[in-house]
Amino acid sequence: MSRASVVVFPFDLFGNAGTGAGAQLLGDALREAVDDTADEPTPTRPHAYADRLDFAEFAFDTLDEVANWRETGRAAAREALGGAFTLWLAGNHLGVLPVYEELSAGDLVVHFDAHLDCYALHDTTAALSHGNWLRHAESLPRVVNVGHRDLFLRPADVKPYFAAAHPAEAVALDLPRVVADIRKRCAKAKRVWIDLDADAIDPAFAPAVHQPMPFGLTPQQFLSLVEAAWSNKVVGVSVSEFDPGRDVRDTTLNLLGWLTERLLLKWCE
Repeated sequence: MSRASVVVFPFDLFGNAGTGAGAQLLGDALREAVDDTADEPTPTRPHAYADRLDFAEFAFDTLDEVANWRETGRAAAREALGGAFTLWLAGNHLGVLPVYEELSAGDLVVHFDAHLDCYALHDTTAALSHGNWLRHAESLPRVVNVGHRDLFLRPADVKPYFAAAHPAEAVALDLPRVVADIRKRCAKAKRVWIDLDADAIDPAFAPAVHQPMPFGLTPQQFLSLVEAAWSNKVVGVSVSEFDPGRDVRDTTLNLLGWLTERLLLKWCE
């Protein structure tokens, strides 16, 4: 029986410190769900995955761990991608860069994010940060953004890094068209990775982010888009940019906790 890797990678330097705690909290919530399921005598849906998860949790508490974060991440991503399925829980979005670098040119990332992460504006330094990390990738798979609300970058700025970029406005005005495009692109890919930066979701539903932007995706729209991307080609999902210190009545924790369990069930199905 195939197994899934749950990688807790709470790196949150170079932008949005505090999100590392979010990765750890989501990892703890999933471990708690697994423990509760083990104690539950009545068969439930989580029994389908509870004994099929392998957890790997990293820490960045020492200078050596921080200095080697990228190499550590790439080694972890390389190992995880050798398995059946990976759930990668990152701190800030920069913590998903090692996964991108380990994917191949024939792979496709469906990138849910309010920002396009290839900025070179006056307040984005040339040094690596969570706002420009696509510019610093040693290699990239094909990337399709869904849900951005960018008003600054020109098409010429975006094209080198994204095969397509569907703003949240396009999703709101013509969801079927965006769904069809995602489905078509995923069908042509060798492998598919789904990458969620929590700020892609409208802050009414996910307030615990550092840069909340209005007019975001609703959870219902997000599920429709994930369904369009989903097939047996999906090898992993990453979740990042959740800062529990900014949450409101655990709204974001509950949304992301439910989502991670639902995606594990989809993998089992």
